Amino acid sequence: MDIRERLIALAEKYETPDFLPADPSRFMHEVEGDRNREATAFVAACLSFGSRKQFLPKIASLIDMADRDVDGWIRSGKAEKYFKKDDNQNFYRFYTNGDIHRFFADYRHVMEKYGTIGEYVRRTTTGDSPRIVKAICEAFSGSPVVPKDAKSCCKRVCMFLRWMVRDNSPVDLGLWADFVDKRSLVIPMDVHVRDEAKKLGLVKSDCTSMAAAVRLTEKLREIFPDDPLKADFALFGLGVSRG
Repeated sequence: MDIRERLIALAEKYETPDFLPADPSRFMHEVEGDRNREATAFVAACLSFGSRKQFLPKIASLIDMADRDVDGWIRSGKAEKYFKKDDNQNFYRFYTNGDIHRFFADYRHVMEKYGTIGEYVRRTTTGDSPRIVKAICEAFSGSPVVPKDAKSCCKRVCMFLRWMVRDNSPVDLGLWADFVDKRSLVIPMDVHVRDEAKKLGLVKSDCTSMAAAVRLTEKLREIFPDDPLKADFALFGLGVSRG
């Protein structure tokens, strides 16, 4: 089996409902309403780093605080009241409660002006994924929870875009499919994705920048021309199969 056939087979194997329970994408499927799914997805994506055993319970705790209405919780300002601006107590990894307060404050400001992140993207950018990533980073510049430098791989923002844009998927929601082309998406790049891609000969560099993610995506587009991020499931599956 050549690389192309192998990646297609792995993508089909792993892009199923069985993918959800151990993945942060599960949270957006556990709430109701498109605005709430979008808000839940963004919060979950932004906190999805480190050990899954640590960040999955942390995300679940926030959703519980919001009484499963993350959109309403942030929009009302209640999220900011729960996390104090000057509270330097650790929340998760290197983020303090004050960092989370500022993250929710930035989010509320986007909601007040545009309604949702999706509407912000629709009204302020083209459908080009790197520009969308840059716009989202700029909107959340008040907190380190969202990267300030869009030249970095911005893995969590790219993952959120995958969730929002890819349609006809048991995992991704496709809420933005009508105004962002899934062919423009950029692979959520991290060390695992880079290493699996290097083993396949798809990349040579150890770099995990946005430019490197774009180059890898161009290679993946040769295999999945209409949906390059379907390969994200294949690269995940390679790691699982290698154990």
